[in-house]
Amino acid sequence: MSGGGDEVRPGSIAWHDLTVDDAAGVRDFYVRVVGWAPEPVSMGEYDDYNLTTADGTPVAGVCHARGPNAHLPPTWLLYVVVEDLDRSLEAVREGGGEVVAPVRTMGEHRWAVIRDPAGAVLALYE
Repeated sequence: MSGGGDEVRPGSIAWHDLTVDDAAGVRDFYVRVVGWAPEPVSMGEYDDYNLTTADGTPVAGVCHARGPNAHLPPTWLLYVVVEDLDRSLEAVREGGGEVVAPVRTMGEHRWAVIRDPAGAVLALYE
C-alpha cells in the first residue's frame, strides 16, 4: 500500500484512496487534473485503479463503491499506520468513534475504516 517503497512507521500515512460510484470517470478526472497515470487493479469482475506519478511511483487509488467498499463515503481516505490494529480499534470505540468497515486483510497487512467523534473517516493500517 505504501507508495514508492518507503518504510512505513506507526503514525505515518501509508496510502490514500477514494471510493466512488464511477471510478473510471473519477480516475480520468485526476489523470487530466493532476497528471497521474492509471494502472488497473483487477477486482475480479471489474478494475479499481492505482494512480502513479510519471516515474511509475504509486501515490493513490480510486476504487469502485462495490462489494466491501459499497458503504464507504466518497472522500479521500488516508491509511494511517498503527502498531496494533485491535488495540487501536478498541481505543476508537472507547473514545466515542465507530468502526465503519470491519478489519480486512491484504497479504500480511490488516486495516479497518473508522469514524472519529466529529464524523471524519480514516483507515487504520497494520
